[in-house]
Amino acid sequence: MSTLTGKFVWFEHHSSDIQTARKFYEPLFNWHTEAMAMGDQRYHMILNNNIGVGGYTTAQPAERSQWLTYLSVDDVDAAHRAVLAAGGRSVSGPRDFGSVGRGAVVADPTGAEFALWKSNDADRADAERTPSGDWCWNELWTPDEQRALSFYQRVFGYTREAMDMGPQGTYYLLKKDGVSRAGLMHSSTPKAPPMWLPYVEVDNCDASADKARSLGGQVVTGPTDIPNVGRFAILVDPAGAALGFIHSVERSA
Repeated sequence: MSTLTGKFVWFEHHSSDIQTARKFYEPLFNWHTEAMAMGDQRYHMILNNNIGVGGYTTAQPAERSQWLTYLSVDDVDAAHRAVLAAGGRSVSGPRDFGSVGRGAVVADPTGAEFALWKSNDADRADAERTPSGDWCWNELWTPDEQRALSFYQRVFGYTREAMDMGPQGTYYLLKKDGVSRAGLMHSSTPKAPPMWLPYVEVDNCDASADKARSLGGQVVTGPTDIPNVGRFAILVDPAGAALGFIHSVERSA
């Protein structure tokens, strides 16, 4: 069984209205949703090309809508203790999720929430080329990038690579075992809360942006080209959660 520590392996839409989220994302990315048993509850799993890639969960009325990203770790309990020792906080402590795995939800010292996860099965292997509708990247938006960098390097053993983005400042790649696993940047939108922003691969960024608008979403950034990377946009869905999507250069051939 292979655990790809440092990889974000699951993505979960957290809002007060699962049906509204489904009506938006299923036609946008051609996703399919199936309800599966998890203990005494039903879990709404997102499938892309019949492969489970995420899910929908119901938020409490006071909780904001968001995509919660799951980080693969070797030991959830040990990682949870390390997060607290490094200045993070616990949102929900370690617990087992039926026969699927063990997880916890935490927040980094700048306030961005994410989940720690140890699957009872192998983590999904890295794809040579990300198919349309699947997750291709994850990006931390934070008001304090140096504090965040120190935290993720200390707790999860990431190394970092700085990229000069000109007027947009410095973009940091978080790497684990030589593989780029995520990005980290100073939040470009002051009103946006600290958050992890996941990206979905699409065949055509502009067409996906038009489709998102027609389904009731708000495209807040782009579509915009990033040289040698791809064309991307960022949306806020009808439930209030932010998400990125991109047509990557590697898929243009």
